[in-house]
Amino acid sequence: MRNPPLPGRWAPIRRRHIFALAAIALLGGCANADFGEVRPTLVSDGIHDWVGPYASATRRASSFELTDDERALRDLGYPLIEEPYDRQQWYSVAGEYGVIRPNRGPAFDRTAYANRLLEVPDRSPSARYSQLNDDVRNDITRMPQFFEAAGRVVDIDQKRRKSLAYVSTLSPAERKNAELRMRENASIVALVREKLTQRMSSYRFALERLVIMTPTAQAVDVERAINQMQAQIVRYRGPAPAWTREQNLVTVR
Repeated sequence: MRNPPLPGRWAPIRRRHIFALAAIALLGGCANADFGEVRPTLVSDGIHDWVGPYASATRRASSFELTDDERALRDLGYPLIEEPYDRQQWYSVAGEYGVIRPNRGPAFDRTAYANRLLEVPDRSPSARYSQLNDDVRNDITRMPQFFEAAGRVVDIDQKRRKSLAYVSTLSPAERKNAELRMRENASIVALVREKLTQRMSSYRFALERLVIMTPTAQAVDVERAINQMQAQIVRYRGPAPAWTREQNLVTVR
């Protein structure tokens, strides 16, 4: 079977890097494991370090080492930032390493997910409903673990910001790097919230198209899942998410 074409948003200058990473994925067998996660053989500790500068839209990153919670924030945030239809693709590992990056800004197209879902002519209506339901429920399952980490990071950053006034002989470089890191962390949380709201809108639009084209009882289950996702988004909306331990990708396995 021929591989699908490269998504149009990829810059040509990066193609050689994409194909290099795709070769790594092929050598590893399959790039992704359960829940669309990258197989351990293809993972490095800093695989998602680029997410902080990307989220804060700055070319300058903090030179401070990431804490365990800050790294978890990036690892758990990436699957909620990446487009759901880019999971478990032959090029997925390139996205994980930041060679390709999700779209940003006002160019959000709520029809894009539905178009991708419907573009495969040999996919049955039942399979489309199942794919949509799986994508929604995967997001629902990922959210508690991400916001758990986010709550811890937000809490410690509030303490870090207050402590800056009391640190002796704080150099301008240290202050700048601390501020950059706090900005990165806050931007990741804000970006995930933005992406989740957009994804829910895309999922609902896709469900409406399916109901119009191929109505079936499966639509009820998908609508229930989307409503559950909406409720979770509202729950985690706020300046400092709660970080009580909840069901997550680890506990559901």
